[in-house]
Amino acid sequence: MHTSEFNRLVEIMKRLRKECPWDREQTPESLRQYLLEEVYEIVETIDNRDWEELKKELGDLLLQIVFQAQIAEEENRFYLHEVIAHINRKLIERHPHVFGDVKVKDAEQVKENWEQIKVKTEQRSSILEGVPSTLSALLRAQRLQDKASQVGFDWEDAAGVLDKIEEEIKEFREAETPEEREEEIGDILFSLVNLCRFHSISAEDALRKTANKFISRFQYVERKLAERGPSSRKATLKEMDALWEEAKSNDKSSSSL
Repeated sequence: MHTSEFNRLVEIMKRLRKECPWDREQTPESLRQYLLEEVYEIVETIDNRDWEELKKELGDLLLQIVFQAQIAEEENRFYLHEVIAHINRKLIERHPHVFGDVKVKDAEQVKENWEQIKVKTEQRSSILEGVPSTLSALLRAQRLQDKASQVGFDWEDAAGVLDKIEEEIKEFREAETPEEREEEIGDILFSLVNLCRFHSISAEDALRKTANKFISRFQYVERKLAERGPSSRKATLKEMDALWEEAKSNDKSSSSL
């Protein structure tokens, strides 16, 4: 990024806060929804490998960061240059193998060092602190498990996780009340997230991709039924299943090209 363009963005934001009624009335709280939307839109463009759109979405996210910093400056809380200085210090501090004389053997050790430095420098009483409660449940579960594993609280291998999943499924089958079933389902999901972690799979990404796949296949079923006319509204489950298998087959054919 050219410094001049970044400075121009900051000046534009300052002017908007003075001259635009909508921008002027925004608060950190009112902007939260837009911040989240931009992050999710960025994730979607990465999933779609749409790099031109990613360029635009990253700009939208940067706007939200500058917006928040401008409000903070107006209220004498902090300044944008302090935000940048803070992340610069953190990056240097958390990468002693690059900016210091620490030796690491692989990326996993870098990750372990990061967490250990984080606990020491931020004076946290628990290694689990710092995982936002506002994260999606899947992502939060995986981050908590990641952190616990850094201090050795972990399964020895994925086989142990699979055994745990089977145990939790058995307990779900034995559950008698709605509350017990809810608790056991939570345990099953938590264990499945752990299995994802052992295979270096993002549970959040995996489920999002499956949801997108479901949308694509279900919409195929809807299109095919619509082509049949009004009578398609009375389609049987068997007929819909057949179309679903067609969609599934099409997916496999296109992925092999």
